[in-house]
Amino acid sequence: MKSTRIRLRRACVAAAAAGALIAPAAESSAYGATAPAPPVPAAASTDHDKDFRRLTPAVAAKLDAAVREVMDETQVPGVTVGLWTPDKGSYVHTFGVADKSTGAPMATDLYTRIGSETKTFTVTALLRLVDERKVGLDDPIGTYVKGVPNGDRITLRELAGMRSGLFNYSEDADFDKALETDPRRPFPPQELLDYSFKHPVQFQPGAQFDYCNTNLILLGLVVEKVTGRPLHEVIKQDVLKPAGLHRTLFPTDAEIPDPHAHGYTDQTASGKIEDATDWDPSWAWAAGAMISDLQDLRRWAHTLATGKLLTPATQAERLRTTPMDIPGDGYGLGIFNIQGWIGHNGSLPGYESLTVYLPEARATLVIVLNTDVLHDGQEPSTLFGEAVTRIVSPDHVYPGHKPVAPRHD
Repeated sequence: MKSTRIRLRRACVAAAAAGALIAPAAESSAYGATAPAPPVPAAASTDHDKDFRRLTPAVAAKLDAAVREVMDETQVPGVTVGLWTPDKGSYVHTFGVADKSTGAPMATDLYTRIGSETKTFTVTALLRLVDERKVGLDDPIGTYVKGVPNGDRITLRELAGMRSGLFNYSEDADFDKALETDPRRPFPPQELLDYSFKHPVQFQPGAQFDYCNTNLILLGLVVEKVTGRPLHEVIKQDVLKPAGLHRTLFPTDAEIPDPHAHGYTDQTASGKIEDATDWDPSWAWAAGAMISDLQDLRRWAHTLATGKLLTPATQAERLRTTPMDIPGDGYGLGIFNIQGWIGHNGSLPGYESLTVYLPEARATLVIVLNTDVLHDGQEPSTLFGEAVTRIVSPDHVYPGHKPVAPRHD
């Protein structure tokens, strides 16, 4: 596995894809029609959504063409794009294959690994403990986990906001070698921290933004210590259940439920593309191990962006963003705001996803695909997101800026 590759990536900047588009009110597939899309409640149109295109058949045709163009360019095996609004219609289309060996098509009911979208669930579990007054955002991590460099100064807020200064364990050469040697073996959280803590801190707490998976491993341990329960149980009972997510899970092994898409990666010892479906995601744990599907991600996008599981005050803290690499884009507490789209993306060997919500139009966008192979240094999920939003929300294009060189995230 090449140490220059990116694991558990955040939204990185993408090159522009195809031109403008939109979609119909029924789900369809590149292989033919599927079940009708679930009805959405009617709502009066407002000035706030005037720049979001109505999802008509003509717009759907443009979206189809744009998605296929990105697929041809990136050689992504399969992708599903879902776009929903209360009053502008919906678009749910699948393209390509879920399994290259059998040719089985992508479908809307497939389970998929969601990588760094896991961060949104881990931080939500933490913030619910904040609302219960069991932890404080400004508590130092050293109160809960011993042996953390600068642990008496780094706060839970800085960990959730990617401003801790800790070294990202997934950039460590020894970690890289261990994962390359056996991607199917489990990695306990302490081993992940050991890879990080042998490096000096990168900067003083709060000094700058730097996306770091080590932060989430620590927050997962905080949740476990405070609740006295395993993280997967806390997320299941305290986040997934109240959110009404029945097809989302935090796995404790390498299994992925059926039906699922097969995931393909070039993060391999040879650099050749391999099937990574059954690689153990424990190395990502609280930062990226979870599994979900299209409709659950749709529900989660709205829940996450509107703060349905949190008090208004805590949600306001969550959405208070720190500038990232590009002016106008910001990262809050386990969540980003990119050109008005609020949510997170995920990338794990074999899979990528993007789950975002645009409050102005009350629009939800979910994209899932079964590869993480970069195209000209860009994540394909970002390229799809840009292609779709250039058509439906030209004033809110995700990510809406020029490409930059990839980095370890």
